Amino acid sequence: MGETGYKPLRLNAEDLGDLTVIAAALQDALVPAGDIAWLRDENSFVMAVNRFRWEADGEQHERVHAGLRFDQVKNVQYRNIDHRDRGNFLELLTIACDEGRVVLHFAGGGAIRLEVEKLACALADLDEPWPTAWKPEHGEEEGE
Repeated sequence: MGETGYKPLRLNAEDLGDLTVIAAALQDALVPAGDIAWLRDENSFVMAVNRFRWEADGEQHERVHAGLRFDQVKNVQYRNIDHRDRGNFLELLTIACDEGRVVLHFAGGGAIRLEVEKLACALADLDEPWPTAWKPEHGEEEGE
C-alpha cells in the first residue's frame, strides 16, 4: 500500500461470476494494440491495459496500468483488430464467456475470441494510479 492508501487490485477468475467482476474493473480500459499477445508456447493470452479505477471514490478520477492474463488458451481469433499496429489504441467494453470461449469486446466492433480448456484469468495492477480528467460516460438514460 502506497502513501496515498492505494492498494493494487489483484483478482482471479475461475468461473463466470469471478469474470464478471474482472470485466467490470476493466470496463473502458485503453489497450495499446501492440501490448496484446498470444503466448502460444505457454498457452496464455496477455494484455497490458490502462484501466479506469471505477472502484476509487472521491472526486479525483484515476487510471492505472494493469496486466490481464488468460491461461489454458488453445486458440485466439481477432475480428476488426490489427494487434500488430503498435500505435493503435483499443477501448475494452466488456468480456463475455460461455462454454469454452471467452470474448473480449472493443469499441468499434472489434473482438478477440479465446478458445480455452477452462476459465483461468488473472488481473493485476502494475503500478501507482495517476489522476485523469476524463471519466468514461455510457449515455445511460436516467430513470432506468
